[in-house]
Amino acid sequence: MHSLFRRIFFSLLIGGSVALSTAYAETPEEKGLAIAKEVDRRDEGFQDTVAILQMILSNRQGRESRRKLKIKTFEMTDPKVGDKSLVIFDSPRDVKGTAFLTHSKILDPDDQWIYLPALGRIKRISSSNKSGPFMGSEFAYEDMSSREVGKYHYKWLRDEPCGTMTCFVVEAYPQYAKSGYTKLVSWIDTQEYRTMKTEFYNRRGELFKVLTLSDYKLYLNKYWRASKLYMENIMTGKKTWLIWSRYDFRTGLKEQNFSKSRLKTAK
Repeated sequence: MHSLFRRIFFSLLIGGSVALSTAYAETPEEKGLAIAKEVDRRDEGFQDTVAILQMILSNRQGRESRRKLKIKTFEMTDPKVGDKSLVIFDSPRDVKGTAFLTHSKILDPDDQWIYLPALGRIKRISSSNKSGPFMGSEFAYEDMSSREVGKYHYKWLRDEPCGTMTCFVVEAYPQYAKSGYTKLVSWIDTQEYRTMKTEFYNRRGELFKVLTLSDYKLYLNKYWRASKLYMENIMTGKKTWLIWSRYDFRTGLKEQNFSKSRLKTAK
């Protein structure tokens, strides 16, 4: 699925129409998988994206800090390989030049590296640290990887109203090692298959984060992207907003733009 910001965000036909694939699913697990595959199918073919956005961090007392960054994503067409993404921080000065690279996998550990200009070196993120916070935000390192369909088992729970729409409510259970989550529960609208909300449950099975996606825009008459992501940590009261100001598709990025050797010069 796309990077956190292409498919977080959640990356969820069996041949034929969606109506047929979900109607004839025999079990909640089969229906959940059919929904996940349709979410994924609708996002195929974007090739690459460059997004400009702002990250706003807020602590329990409401004190905020702001960062400007860009996220580049490269679509891998091999279904056995996940997408590649590159996050580059442009401001403020203390994080300027920091670059974070992800080569997503399916069940194997994702390859992730971060370049920290203050140290002048590239650090590999170990698989045991994937549940840790990314750059002090409420997004974990594993949230920054694309959510490939094969990374999870699924279960459809029900359909229910969500705002003015109707949503599928689908559970996803991580199948890859070292996940910080036991399950994620997502509300996906039944018309456009956009994720509207995701609940994250920790290793103790407790709800501890809620992600809300809003202000969706349609690009190239096919690809829906949320302009605002809001992650709230229920346990600590900390919050993170991601607010997009620009999305460009098919910019001509190449796979070699997403190599570890280019992290120190990424712009």
